[in-house]
Amino acid sequence: MNIVLRNNLILITMGFDTLNSSWMKDFLNKHARGMLFLPRAVLVFKNEALKEVREDFLSQLSEYYASSNEFSHEFFLRSMLKYKRQPIKIELEKFQEPQSVKVKLYAYDKDTVLISLDYPNAWVTTYLRSQLEVYVERGTDVSLVINVSDYRAKARLEKALNKRHILHYQIQYTYDNHFMSKLYSDFANFSFGDLCREDTKDKNTHFYTILECPIGASQDALKKSYKKLTKVYHPDKVFHENPNMLGHYTHKFQLLQEAYTALRIVS
Repeated sequence: MNIVLRNNLILITMGFDTLNSSWMKDFLNKHARGMLFLPRAVLVFKNEALKEVREDFLSQLSEYYASSNEFSHEFFLRSMLKYKRQPIKIELEKFQEPQSVKVKLYAYDKDTVLISLDYPNAWVTTYLRSQLEVYVERGTDVSLVINVSDYRAKARLEKALNKRHILHYQIQYTYDNHFMSKLYSDFANFSFGDLCREDTKDKNTHFYTILECPIGASQDALKKSYKKLTKVYHPDKVFHENPNMLGHYTHKFQLLQEAYTALRIVS
C-alpha cells in the first residue's frame, strides 16, 4: 500500500486483497451513493452525514499503513486529518486481467427490471446500487429489482449499464429476446426482433443494439448515444492498458462508427 496526500485528494494505492478487507469494504459500502467507479479505481467524495465514519476510516487506514511501514501512527494520522474533507481515490496497485462477471437482465414489464448475478460479487452490486439506489425496490447480495416506471429511471438504468469495467471486473450483460420489447413497449409500433443474436437477418436491428438505442430511435437520440459511447470506448482511454483491452475498445469503437453511419443513411 502507498498513500499520497495531495492538495485536492488523498490517493491510496493498494492490492485487491486489501481492498477486500472488511474495514475497507464497510467504509465503501456506506459511501455507495457518493462514490464514482472507475477502471481500476474508486473515487469517494465527502459526505457530511458520514463525517465520523470517514474519520474512523482514516484512523484505521493510518494505523494499518504505519504498522506496515514502521513509523508513528499518531503523527501520520494528524497529517491525514488535515485532508479529511478532500475526496479519497483508491487505486489498484497493478493491472490485473479483467475478470468476467455475468449479469442477467430480465424485464417483468415496462416498469420493473430484475438484475441478477449467478454468484455474489460485492463490488458489482455496490456499483449498481450506487447508480440506481433511488429506484431499487428490493434486493439481495445477488439481485436487485429496479422500478423504471418513468423515462428518467430508464435513462439512469441505461447509463449504469453503459459502464462495463469496474475495478478489475469486466461486466457482461445478458438478456432474452423479450427484454427490449417489454422495457420499451411504448414503442409498440416498431418491431424489436431478437436483439440478442449477432447474426440477425435485419442488420439494422444489430446496429441499434450497438448504439444501445431502441429501434426507431430519433436521429437526435442516435447522435447523442453515438457521441457518448465513442467517448467511453475511444482507444486512447486504455492506451496504456493490457493489449486485450486496447483491442476490445478499438473493435467497439469501429462498430459504433459503422452502426451510426448505417443508421444515418437508412434514416
